[in-house]
Amino acid sequence: MTEPQAPEMRRSSRDPAVQRERFASWLRGKHADAEVTALEGTSATGMSSDTLLVDATWGGQSHRLVVRRAPDADDVPVFPTYDLTRQFRIIRAVAEHTDVPVPATLWNEPDAEPLGTPFFVMSRVDGIVPPDVMPYDFGDSWLFDASEEQQRTLQDATVDVLARLHRMPYQEFLELPDAGATALRRHVAHTRAWYDFVAAGGAPSPLIERGFAWLEQHWPAAEPEPVVLWGDARIGNLLYQDFRPAAVLDWEMAATGPRELDVAWLIYAHRNFEDIAHAFGLPGMPDFLRREDVLARYVEQSGYEPRELDFYETYSALQFAIVYLRTGARQVHFGERELPADVDELLYNREPLTRMLEGTYF
Repeated sequence: MTEPQAPEMRRSSRDPAVQRERFASWLRGKHADAEVTALEGTSATGMSSDTLLVDATWGGQSHRLVVRRAPDADDVPVFPTYDLTRQFRIIRAVAEHTDVPVPATLWNEPDAEPLGTPFFVMSRVDGIVPPDVMPYDFGDSWLFDASEEQQRTLQDATVDVLARLHRMPYQEFLELPDAGATALRRHVAHTRAWYDFVAAGGAPSPLIERGFAWLEQHWPAAEPEPVVLWGDARIGNLLYQDFRPAAVLDWEMAATGPRELDVAWLIYAHRNFEDIAHAFGLPGMPDFLRREDVLARYVEQSGYEPRELDFYETYSALQFAIVYLRTGARQVHFGERELPADVDELLYNREPLTRMLEGTYF
């Protein structure tokens, strides 16, 4: 197979120079002497929210900020809605009720007028992120080149984040509003509504449709009590210092539900990159974030043993497929690729997900 190339994955059509002036004007409403000295986007990880890195000064001091805002509706956003106030609230709640490291939240701006969309502002935390483009397990990344001991330190410390988060007091505002008698039912209903939005904006996926049918046929016999979920629990959404979490980022998928959802997501997010690496004939990182190791550490730290992980990992793969369907449509929108005759060709995890549904993957 040909050598993998980093794909062009444009996220936004917004003009950074215009955004810089508009944000500077807004910031001067907070501090009259504020000046924005630099503003740039970041594309190392993530495919959903629009993130700006800002350097500013006020009060005779320099400040390093992060602005999280919803994408423009014309830029083929991954999700149908972006509740930035909800994200702001969960970050603050995590900071208040746990020792999970999160950035300091500064301001929430629900008014779309200043930047064209609601946004919130956080302090920037120093650290490094395992890259998504190219995936960290393809080689030539700080994590791939780390020692086994360093990789294990990062793995265990990341699992510890989940165990600590799942002990957090229940937050009712994170309950999903979708119909369903249980938190898991509501979670899957929410995902189905998300898929319907994506399919309506492009084309339906026969494989994803099969995936929802599979979930119904393999529904867990017993559903655990719901906890607060990070939602997008993968190492690409953490900043690390010395192989330990310095800040947990990207809370737009936060919800309540079985803790298995977070545990399976962490495991599958790495499996997904491993499957892609192997498709290119690359060795990957087969001894990293293995299910048995993640579960052993989680049980040790939480006292709870996750169950029926095949179901939850398959559900994770299904959600990843929806992301790929939407980001593929975004590439078509920006002229980076043609829409294939078989829409399932947009799904980077097509072959592994097919094997999951056929019972030959795990």
